[in-house]
Amino acid sequence: MSVRGWIVGLLLFVLAGCQTPGNIESAENGIREITVLYTNDEHGWMEGMEPGQGAANLYRLWQDQEGFTEDGPFLVLSGGDNWTGPAISTWVDGRSMVEVMNAMNYDASAIGNHEFDFGLDSLKQRIAEASFPYLSANTRWKENNEVPVELGILPYTLEEVNGIKVGIVGLTTTSTPRTANPELVRELQFDNYEQSLRATISEVQAAAPDLLFVIAHVCMAELEPLAFSVADLGVDLIGGGHCNELVARKVGETVLLGGGYHFTSYAKARFRFDEQNDRLLDMEFEVNVNESGGEDPDIASLVTRWQEQFQGLLGEVIAWSESEIDFRTREFRQAVIDSWLLSDPSADFAITNAGGLRTPLPAGEITLNDLVNVMPFENNIYAVNITGHVIVQAIETGGRPIVAGLARQDDNWINIRTGESIDPHEQYRVLINSFMYAGGDNFQVISENDPNGYDTGVHYRQPFVEALKGLKTDPSNPLKLQNLIRTR
Repeated sequence: MSVRGWIVGLLLFVLAGCQTPGNIESAENGIREITVLYTNDEHGWMEGMEPGQGAANLYRLWQDQEGFTEDGPFLVLSGGDNWTGPAISTWVDGRSMVEVMNAMNYDASAIGNHEFDFGLDSLKQRIAEASFPYLSANTRWKENNEVPVELGILPYTLEEVNGIKVGIVGLTTTSTPRTANPELVRELQFDNYEQSLRATISEVQAAAPDLLFVIAHVCMAELEPLAFSVADLGVDLIGGGHCNELVARKVGETVLLGGGYHFTSYAKARFRFDEQNDRLLDMEFEVNVNESGGEDPDIASLVTRWQEQFQGLLGEVIAWSESEIDFRTREFRQAVIDSWLLSDPSADFAITNAGGLRTPLPAGEITLNDLVNVMPFENNIYAVNITGHVIVQAIETGGRPIVAGLARQDDNWINIRTGESIDPHEQYRVLINSFMYAGGDNFQVISENDPNGYDTGVHYRQPFVEALKGLKTDPSNPLKLQNLIRTR
C-alpha cells in the first residue's frame, strides 16, 4: 500500500469519529508499522478440521481482530505444506488451495516437502497459478547447484508495505528427500540452512531492505540455533513449519513464529520502524486460535464451489460408522494394512508407514471423499521379493511401520500364517507403498535388496476402500474394524 493511501485511510478513520492520536503522531514522526500474519502446514484444510476453523473463518478473524484489509500494512506469510491433505485439495493437486490462498491475500510461502507430492510439473503449474511467490534458497538442482527458478521457486522476494521494504528469504527442510517421495525430488538437493542464508542474504542486502525475514519449512528445534548462528545478519523474523508448532517468542534479536497447522491458528508479529532514522523501534508478537465463529462470505463461497464439485466426484457412500474412528489407533492401522493382504493372496506380508494415514473416519456416512482425506498421497502398492533378514531390518529401521502377516513375539517376528519364526534367509513376497520403495521414511533397504520391485498399479487406498464396501455396513450393521483384522 502506498504511503498516500495509508494516510487517506487513517484520515477517514478519524472522520468516522475514532480518536487515534498515537497513530497520527507516529505518521507525523515518520514511524511506520507492519504486521505479519503467519500460518504454516495448511495442508489443504480450507473447509476446517472442525466447524468454524476453516479458511473463511480465519480470514474473517483477521479482519475483525487484526483490522486486516487487502491494502493495509500487513504481510500474510506461510511456512509451506499448503496443498496435500483432504480430497478437496489433494484430488486436484492443490489447485483449489492455491485459489483460496490467493483470495486470502498471501504474500509469500516457503516451499514445504509436501509441495513436491504431485511431481515437479504440477508444482510448476501451481506456482504459476499463485498470485504470490514460493521461496526456497536452499533447494537446488543437483546438476548445477542453481535454485530451480524454471519451476517458479525463488530464493527470496522483496515486498514494500506501508513504506517499509522487506526482504523475505525461504528455506525448505533438509529432510525432504526422506519426507517427500524420494523419486520425485531425485534431481534436487536441499542444502545447509546457514550457508544458504548467508549466500542469499548478501544478495538481498544489495536492495537495502528495512526489515529482513526468513520463512522456513523447518522445525523450531533447528530454527532456534539457526537464529543464533546468523545473528550477525540482522534477521528480524524467522517463521517455521513442518512440525506444526504454534510459537511466538524472541531469540536474541529475532522473532520466531510458528502458526500451528490446518488453519486452526496463526501467529503474528507487529514491527514499528523509524523511517527518518532508519531503525527498528520495537516489535510485538503473539499467537491466536481460529475460534471466532464468523466467516468471510467470499472465501466461504469459494470453498462451497469446490465442495459442490467434489460431492459429485467423491460423494459415493462406502461405509457407515456409529462413531468417529481415530486413524492413530492400533485397530484402525491394522485394518488398513490387513486389507492389502486380503486383496492379494499371493503376498506373504505387507508393510506401510503410519505417516500415510492422516485423518479420522467420521461418524455416520463414510464417503470416498473421507477415505481420500485419510489416505491422500499418490502412492501405489509395490510387490517386492526380499529375505526375512531384510524385512526385519526394514521394520526396525524404517519410520513407524504398520505390518500385516507378522507378529512380534519376544525378540522374534512370527509368520502368522505358519506360526513359525521368520526365516532370515528365505525369500518372501512383501507389499509396500511406492513412497517406501523410493526410500521414504528410511525404508531404502527394501529397494536396495530388490531393485526390480513390481508396481501393481493398485493405489494404496484401494484395498481398504474395497474391504469397507465388502462389509456392507449401514445404521443397522455399523462398521466394526475387527471384521477386517483377521488372518487368511
